[in-house]
Amino acid sequence: MAVKSKWKRMYKVLSLFFSIFLKIYWYKLSKKPEAEWEKLWIEIGKKFRKTLFELEGLLIKIGQILSIRSDLLPSGFINQIQDLTDKVPPSNWNEIEKQLENEWGEKPAFHLHSIEKHSIASASIGEVYKGVLKDGTAVAIKVQRPHIQSIIQTDFRTLGIIIWFADRFVPVPKGFIHFNVLFKELKQVIEQELDFQKEMKTLLHFKERYQSTDIVKIPSVYTELCTPKILVMEWIEGIRITNEHQIDQLPFSREELAKRLMSVFLPQWLEPGMFHADPHPGNILFSADGKVILLDFGMVGEISKKDATYFQNLIGSLLAKDYPKAVESLYHLEFLHSQTDSGTIERLLAELVSFDPTQLKEADLLALNLEMNDLIQALPIQVPTRFVFLGRSVVTIEGNIRQLAPDHELLELGKPVFMKWLQTQGRNKWSFIWHWAQSQPLFKIIHSATEFLQLPKKYEMLKETEQRRHFQFTMLENNKKHCFQLVLVGLIGIGFGIASSHAIMWKLSCGLTFISAIGYIICGYRLKKWMKYMQEAR
Repeated sequence: MAVKSKWKRMYKVLSLFFSIFLKIYWYKLSKKPEAEWEKLWIEIGKKFRKTLFELEGLLIKIGQILSIRSDLLPSGFINQIQDLTDKVPPSNWNEIEKQLENEWGEKPAFHLHSIEKHSIASASIGEVYKGVLKDGTAVAIKVQRPHIQSIIQTDFRTLGIIIWFADRFVPVPKGFIHFNVLFKELKQVIEQELDFQKEMKTLLHFKERYQSTDIVKIPSVYTELCTPKILVMEWIEGIRITNEHQIDQLPFSREELAKRLMSVFLPQWLEPGMFHADPHPGNILFSADGKVILLDFGMVGEISKKDATYFQNLIGSLLAKDYPKAVESLYHLEFLHSQTDSGTIERLLAELVSFDPTQLKEADLLALNLEMNDLIQALPIQVPTRFVFLGRSVVTIEGNIRQLAPDHELLELGKPVFMKWLQTQGRNKWSFIWHWAQSQPLFKIIHSATEFLQLPKKYEMLKETEQRRHFQFTMLENNKKHCFQLVLVGLIGIGFGIASSHAIMWKLSCGLTFISAIGYIICGYRLKKWMKYMQEAR
């Protein structure tokens, strides 16, 4: 690591954060024009990027996560950090050899015929070396960086201070982003990456999941050689998506390769369970026979059954161009605020879906990206904290597919993949056709006429419901008033009993006051709870 000193790391990170915080508030107080703000965010982004590369460790991963939060951060800042890569200089070989010896309890030569002393890949948490077992089998050996656990603990303490400060003093709209939840999720993912035994179990889970699929290849694991800091896997040769010359030599078209990649990841996003959260070009390869090779399962996320259902509805609605239903799914997934104008979002989705991919080649991609960031920030759209890592996965795969098949529209590539997936879920094309038919003008006219004829009945039901709610509210409010009146009577009785020396009277009055006060508190609590429920229901 570039900076191993605990206090020096903390000082550099905290000084960076507080300098940014003070600059932002100074610009707010000075009421700087928009052009000045843009320059400030570019300057902050450059400084932030420089500090990340200097300190490395956990901070690089934080930068990568922030780079996909265009719904929260200005485009000037995002533009400076959006191409961050988790590449750091390799550790000294003597330290790596000592790490292997400590974990295995024996010299590496006891298990290995040979091992290359130069790493094949070097990231912030682990390094990968190529080795050969005693039986001649080539393996990839992932070794945790020495001292990384103490460095990350220091970074988490520092980040905890920043999160505490930001949660209390940074002027973020309520419900827009939950700093503590984001911090907890980040900590959980990083701690999972630090335990290679967990990564081994995740790898075995995905291997079992795709064992009947002939287009996916996942390396085997040598469990007897794996420890919390060592992961030994089958060595697999593959072609990177970015290697255009070798990609073109494969016996499959770029379109077919893009569809294969989509067919691997679409179910991960739509079905409950785990998904690969870091599918960058270094972790996704193609074999000589066109299989998708998945590597590095250190960073994974999980989708709940409820969210998976709404995501399925969202994808189906977009493919059927049923934008009202798509917006409804976005509301359920909490991507939209309650005050969002659904009509505006529907028009925006229609524009995005109908975007001509041929224009993409002529347009300035960076300018287009900045324009989209500004559009997202101008609308009341948010990415819920629980979807940060899912967003990272989706955005990365989208970039990979555009790299593979730049001349094809994403939705056109995705539609047959989605239809095939639907059939595996016990559904059929007729359900999709019915879903599509519901979005057509004729169906909407018939549906609107039916709705109009049912309006008197719905009005009566709504009126009855409102009357029932009003009655409940009145009853709770009256009970609260009666309890308050009894408290007053009890207090008067206590005063009269003390003044007239009637012990029985003041004791009974004390009991009445106590019971009435308890009743008043209970009624007040129930009334408050009822009003909160009604506000949410409305």
